[in-house]
Amino acid sequence: MTFADTLRSSDATFAVELRPPRAELDALAGMDAWIDTYHAIRGLARASVPVFLTDSAVGLQEENNLRHLVANLGQDVPRDRIVPFLTTKHSMDYCLSYAEQAWEHGFESLVVLGGDRTVGRPRCVGHAWELRERIRTREPRLGLGGWANPHADPARQVDFLSEERFTGEFYLTQVVSHLDTPPVERFLEEAARRHVTIPGMFGVFYYRSANPKTLAALAHFLPVPLAGLSAAFARGETPVDVCAATLRAMMDLGIRHFYVSNLPLLGAQATLTAILDRAGVPA
Repeated sequence: MTFADTLRSSDATFAVELRPPRAELDALAGMDAWIDTYHAIRGLARASVPVFLTDSAVGLQEENNLRHLVANLGQDVPRDRIVPFLTTKHSMDYCLSYAEQAWEHGFESLVVLGGDRTVGRPRCVGHAWELRERIRTREPRLGLGGWANPHADPARQVDFLSEERFTGEFYLTQVVSHLDTPPVERFLEEAARRHVTIPGMFGVFYYRSANPKTLAALAHFLPVPLAGLSAAFARGETPVDVCAATLRAMMDLGIRHFYVSNLPLLGAQATLTAILDRAGVPA
């Protein structure tokens, strides 16, 4: 089954998004970082937790996620649980070759995103759907995922998902929070009104603290409920509490599929388990 088939057949899915090491790390630091990444991926995938691996997250050049996965992951880790990201911030030849290699090495699905326009390399195409179209022509067996932003105009976002040129079987969203639910509610209402059937996974961020400088930096790339987070941590809530509260609130809105970002590499599976327990998700 493709990843989209898994989403359609599952009552609920809780995935983890991990970032590969930054490309500018020296050889020793990069090796150590990849070892931690492999351990996290192996543990999560063997526990049947899907893993997304980013590409040029927040505009920073990251190590080639696919090359390292193929070289070091081994054959005992189920590939259908690992879904790499590919942004348009590479050459077209690189992107098409990447998609072919992903399928050849057993990765059945790929999330194709535009990438931040304001930082890093320029895009090879204007929009992610253009790259998904090219990939679909080159490797039609590969399942493709796209992107939606519940914080943007809901009608326009649903337009993107409904258009044939979307060229994808599932989508991920920008991160959401229980501290700002109205945009999510408007997006869900519009998607229901327009009978969108493509499965989506909603992003949940694991905020490790309410450090003002860190939150301000994050706010350049994702919607951060600064005041609400500061108040939550000031009340003594832990990162697990805050993350679990978002999951619980989104499940109460009817959302079934999630990916959690920014978990610590060391202990990623244990942290996710603690979050799900706190959110009241049945084991």
